[in-house]
Parts: sequence; C-alpha cells; structure tokens
Amino acid sequence: MPKLENAAEPLLEADARTVDAVQPVKDNPVFDRLADLGDEPQLRILCAATMAVGAFQRDRRLVLAGARMLAAHTLATFAKDFVKHRIDRTRPRSLGNAEADHRLAPGRNHAKEESSFPSGHAAGAAAVARAFARSYPEAAAPAYAAGTVLALAQIPRCAHYPTDVGAGLALGIAAEAVLDAGLGLAIPPRDGEDPL
Repeated sequence: MPKLENAAEPLLEADARTVDAVQPVKDNPVFDRLADLGDEPQLRILCAATMAVGAFQRDRRLVLAGARMLAAHTLATFAKDFVKHRIDRTRPRSLGNAEADHRLAPGRNHAKEESSFPSGHAAGAAAVARAFARSYPEAAAPAYAAGTVLALAQIPRCAHYPTDVGAGLALGIAAEAVLDAGLGLAIPPRDGEDPL
C-alpha cells in the first residue's frame, strides 16, 4: 500500500495547489449557479423534461433518450454513494481548518464536509451527457461540453478537488457504459430500427 500512496502523492499535492490557486474566484456566484444546474434534483428534472417533451412531440427517440439519461444518472448516483461512503476526505473549503487533510482515507463518515471523494455532480453530469450523446450522436459535442462545465465548476468553488471531479467523471461514464451494455442485451432493436 505505501507504493500506491507514494504514487498518488503528486496528484494529492496538485489538488492542494489547485485549491490555493482558485481562492481569488471561489466566491464567484457563476460557479454556484453552475453547481446548482449539475445537482441531482436539477439533472433528474432535465431527464424527466426530456421524456415529457418527447412524449408531447410523439418522438420515441427523445423519450428513450430521457429514460436512458435518468437511468444512467440513477446508476451513477448509486456508484458515487457506494464509493463516497467508504472513503473519507475533507472538502477543499475546509483546508483552512488545522485538522483538515486533503488525503483520502478509508472510512464511513457521511458528513458532507468529510465526504469530498468522488464528486457526485461530476458523476451525474457525465452519465447524463454520455447517455444523451449515445441517443443523439450528432449532439455529442455540446452534450459533453455541458457535462464537463458542470463537473469542472466544482473545483473553483472549492467543493471538490480535481481528483474528486476526475473520479466522478470516470464513475459517470462507467455507469452509463454498464447501463448501455445491459440495454443492448435486454432490448434488441425492432426490424428496420436502429439500436438505442
């Protein structure tokens, strides 16, 4: 285990340096607004709205895209919670506290300030963006850009370290990939229809 800790140390130190670098902008309300858009309830509303618009327009593809987004978000949230409730890490905004430490440690602390890793905003945003892009490949670039912006907004507001965001993005992408694999096995396309 010491070798793994030694290998991770440069990343953890970069995390701490990033927190120092963003201090001048951490109270900018733009980052809070972006964070609000990437929060769980708002992303779930976006998924439901996508399905509702699709139903209103009788657009099966859009309804399925919204359902895929919601399912991917749900799976990403479960995965994030599973990891978050097994690793303790103080949030960047708490680094001024003498007892705060930016290192990851095994633990089951559910307090918000002690559960920075991984970023749930990043996991949810990545899962939803990837699910939408899978349904609408022609809109992949803006979907990925929006998901990335929502995820990265967590860093300057000192809610998460860059490694928290990276881990959240990876979890979200993995959750959507698992969902897609399951859907591919469970729902074969109809004759003459493209797969989901």
